[in-house]
Amino acid sequence: MNMVPTAFYSHADIEIYIGDAREILPHLPRGLTVTDPPYNLGYDYDVYQDNLGERAYQDLLQTCIVHPSVVIHYPEALFRLAISWGIPPEKVVAWVYNANTPRQWRSIGWWGILPDFTLSGQPYKNPTDVRVRRLIENGNIARLYDWWHIDQVKNVSEEKTEHPCQIPLEVMKKILSITPNPALIIDPFMGSGTTLRAAKDLGRPAIGIEISQDYAEQAVARLSQERLM
Repeated sequence: MNMVPTAFYSHADIEIYIGDAREILPHLPRGLTVTDPPYNLGYDYDVYQDNLGERAYQDLLQTCIVHPSVVIHYPEALFRLAISWGIPPEKVVAWVYNANTPRQWRSIGWWGILPDFTLSGQPYKNPTDVRVRRLIENGNIARLYDWWHIDQVKNVSEEKTEHPCQIPLEVMKKILSITPNPALIIDPFMGSGTTLRAAKDLGRPAIGIEISQDYAEQAVARLSQERLM
């Protein structure tokens, strides 16, 4: 009989479990899945092997990502997920960034839940345009763009940890800020804890699952900081 897992960390509505998410998730309450899963591109993680066969990889994602969900991935992978689930996302936006790599944007998709983009306006790109200036004068100070320009976490970034594929805190805060507020946020591929840190900063309960104890310890360290850029 499977034993109920014991939290590695538990404080102020935030919990972390160490292990395989497929084994831990059945013991947890349901919530909103918000995750940046492994991309299956051969990243050098310390425990997880990021080179599964395509069928095994799809099985992993389909088992661990329970709807409603918000998923960050490259667009082709997001299309494959939608096909495998048999349902399209409610909404997709592009996260773009400047990088010396062949890929300079990823997709963020919402399944089973609709984000409220009126909570995340961005400054107009052409504020000197006559029509835009008139909108701003009338109090419309922001526009709801379907792409977010947020720099990646780089080696010189203040929030950088030892995790090789760290998502910016600003991305996760933006996601959580515009997504309706269910009782619980769950990240089955927690990594360095960006989703949990964003949840903590926004006062939302969250659970993270991570197969690597080293990465889980990094997440605990981030959660203990009073201020995190």
